[in-house]
Amino acid sequence: MCKNDEIIATDTLDGLGTDIYSDYLAHALCTGGSCRFIFNGRPFELHKGDLMIVRKGKLIDGIRPSDDFKVRTIYIKPGYIEICTPNSNYGMKGQLSLFLNPVMHLDEKQHQRCCNDFDAVETCMADSGHHFHWQMKINAVQRMILNFFDFHSHLHREDNISIQSASIMSRFLNMLENGTFRTCRDVSYYADKICITPKYLSEVSKKVSGYPANYWIKRYTILDISRLLRDKTLTIAQISDLFGFSSTSHFSRYVRQNLGINPAAYRE
Repeated sequence: MCKNDEIIATDTLDGLGTDIYSDYLAHALCTGGSCRFIFNGRPFELHKGDLMIVRKGKLIDGIRPSDDFKVRTIYIKPGYIEICTPNSNYGMKGQLSLFLNPVMHLDEKQHQRCCNDFDAVETCMADSGHHFHWQMKINAVQRMILNFFDFHSHLHREDNISIQSASIMSRFLNMLENGTFRTCRDVSYYADKICITPKYLSEVSKKVSGYPANYWIKRYTILDISRLLRDKTLTIAQISDLFGFSSTSHFSRYVRQNLGINPAAYRE
């Protein structure tokens, strides 16, 4: 393992999804075997040549690697990612897409390029005596991020988005990331905070992500509810109160409509 304040490089997925790496973004390149896991409530598989990027470790669960599984993982703190991210709005598209599917299937050339990027980052981390160590490390991480953008754009055939749309989606997602959905689940609330109309917010969301704004509000909400329902130290009534439902029966209807099962049955 190679580690400093902003970056950790390791050869395992151990600890991903736990508090150990809760303050980091995970970038995992599979170099052998396979690994099954649950992300965002859905099953996924990681195979040789695949790249997985996980922004929210708490969304991953049930990691089951094969006996011959090999991986290179680089954890980076979000603040450092922001410093290193190039002046491009493409990252917004990638962020939304990876929220739904964290795995990118790379071809042989892309896989080798990714290996080279991981090598460069680890080399810069180890070379602390370099007089321009800080700048070299930023440069290596930025190159890696640009290649991630390139991989994603080739896989999904997507272009960049406007500065205005990126700004709107960034503000919208920041509110969701901060847990605003626990008490506010109307598109109009978020639109008002951004000083645009609900219709325009949904149009921008649909253009950037392929889904309207209400989809993302509901998605964040139900994922958080699912996570809390698995925590049996909390009662259903307590969880209902956390999300501002008027009653547990209202909460139960909401869960049943979105998960297809009532809260008590989900816990069994």
